[in-house]
Amino acid sequence: MGWVATPELVAAVGNAGGFGFLAAATLAAGEVEREIERIQALCDRPFGVSFLMDAPGAEQIVDVLARRRVRAAGYNRAPDPSLIARLKQAGVLCVPTCGALEHARKAEALGADLVIVQGAEGGGHTGAVPTALLVSQCADALRIPVIAAGGFHDGRGLVAALALGAVGIAMGTRFLLTRESPVPAATAERYLTARPADITVSNRIDGFPQRVIRNELLQRLESQGALAALVGALRSALRYRRASGTRLSELLRAALRLRRDARFSRSQVLMAANAPVLARLALREGDPVHGYLPSGSVAGVIDDRPGCEELIRRIMDEAERTLRALASAAPGGSIGRAGA
Repeated sequence: MGWVATPELVAAVGNAGGFGFLAAATLAAGEVEREIERIQALCDRPFGVSFLMDAPGAEQIVDVLARRRVRAAGYNRAPDPSLIARLKQAGVLCVPTCGALEHARKAEALGADLVIVQGAEGGGHTGAVPTALLVSQCADALRIPVIAAGGFHDGRGLVAALALGAVGIAMGTRFLLTRESPVPAATAERYLTARPADITVSNRIDGFPQRVIRNELLQRLESQGALAALVGALRSALRYRRASGTRLSELLRAALRLRRDARFSRSQVLMAANAPVLARLALREGDPVHGYLPSGSVAGVIDDRPGCEELIRRIMDEAERTLRALASAAPGGSIGRAGA
């Protein structure tokens, strides 16, 4: 949710009864505290901050989360045991996102308090295991609570996740398409008009599988050669450096950590800056032609842009209706008795 999960969206989710995460992976470390202050001015409900533990400034962000008493920290690749220990000492809940059972087990062993389990239907970087299989696997294998992600957008999905053993759902694409989301209208229109067949998985953005909406950028990336891809990646790295204010020495250290801890290949390290730079074009600057469109599979069935309060109320109402219908259809329920 980089460029999308802004203070305004996080606060709107919290005020509506949900739990939002500020996307700090696309912020300079020095900006995170200011954005946290904006959330706290707009909302008195708990929230979290999601960041990359192997990125420049991660230690500074952890210090800010502890000092500002943020309720939860979200993270994914290359979890750092020392940073996790500092978060737990400060009373910050550790809530990583995992796309495989072995990663969820590792997260639990490192001290996670809850884990968001994202199946293949999720947007952006994704694994290959369908959500229903992965959630039930993790719910059986872990002692900590599991939150289901990947393919959820309504109340029936919430009930399904509970049946699989999760304690709740996390949604990205559905909140991206709300009125409080900062995504410009031209880009939102691409999401709202996407059909299920328009949503695909590609590794041409940054070398890792990502679920995206097929657009002109993706078509160009899939047709270009290795040299053109390298030149594009270097341009993205320079643009990322200027936008984030990161020193060249910090970028090089981060690249070495990616090679060592996250086991990135050389080409993946070179392409790592592509995703935030190209996502900004679409999600912030309103250019869905030259930017890329990370998207869960649910974009193919979403056709409206409600406010967060309306959306959450709608989901809860539908979940309650679904549970009542299931109860009445069960043996001993009204439907069961009528058919006996």
